[in-house]
Amino acid sequence: MSELLKSIDARTKLAGTNKLEILLFSLGTDSRTGRQETFGINVFKVREVMRTPLITAAPEMPASVQGMVSLRGVLVPVVDLARYAGVDSQAPRSIMIVTEYAGHTQGFLVEGVDTILRLDWSQMRVPPAMLLAEMGGLVTAVTELSDGRLVMLMDVEKILSETTHYDDEIVFRNIKPLGKPELTVYFADDSAVARKQIERTLEAMDVKFVAAINGLEAWDELTKTAAYAVSAGRPVSELISLVLTDIEMPEMDGYILTKKIKSDARFAGVPVIMHSSLSGMSNQQLGKSVGVDEYVPKFEPQRLSETLARRLLGDLPTVQLT
Repeated sequence: MSELLKSIDARTKLAGTNKLEILLFSLGTDSRTGRQETFGINVFKVREVMRTPLITAAPEMPASVQGMVSLRGVLVPVVDLARYAGVDSQAPRSIMIVTEYAGHTQGFLVEGVDTILRLDWSQMRVPPAMLLAEMGGLVTAVTELSDGRLVMLMDVEKILSETTHYDDEIVFRNIKPLGKPELTVYFADDSAVARKQIERTLEAMDVKFVAAINGLEAWDELTKTAAYAVSAGRPVSELISLVLTDIEMPEMDGYILTKKIKSDARFAGVPVIMHSSLSGMSNQQLGKSVGVDEYVPKFEPQRLSETLARRLLGDLPTVQLT
């Protein structure tokens, strides 16, 4: 397993090319359906893969959280993914995927890991409505392998939200309205949980918004608005105040979306903020290389609102990516 992930640090070169690598894993055969589904997680969010260590039960934890493990002196919550996803499997959870994203470390118990698959984001499709309903919104993208298997990319941000309660109302309490009803933010994110939090932040700021579920849908909306502005003889920046984009999205990722915006003269003066749970410096530098104006980690509504206010009002010093 160490061989499987030993070159993970070198994989940052894939970012900005609309490519990704996902670690494939299984949760066992569902006794109700007789099927064994294949799931995936972006390797950028995987810190290591190990045999399941001794797990210590902890009180008052969500049902799918088995307990805690100590990894190099740090207590890490452990989620039984089969139980969380509603997969009725008796297979032993002998493998733990240690994930790190949005400033949190979690262990995911799985039946086994398969391989790392490299593919283009354009090969990842938005899940059909039936699958979304069946999986309770747990899947953000799907792709089909050459052997006919369907791979479902898990919305790990949803798991984090529902096992740590970081989405509590208190985090929105101190966000102030801007008093600028003419402002409109366009944003793109494939996670329903993240979109909800962005919407709540913008609503608290009293800022209008146009939401998209991936970069391709956002680009379509942006170009429609730009075409209208040009035909009306108005600068696009009057109609699009700011673009907020996730990095990981099916069909078109945030790097490619940013490249398109920054290379199109119609969008001159429209700032682009990258908003992602991939908060490493390498990701921030890659964002800067494609023209991102600023980077904000996900799931910090107060910090997001402050950054948006500074960029939208233009009356405070800007913070450059470093």
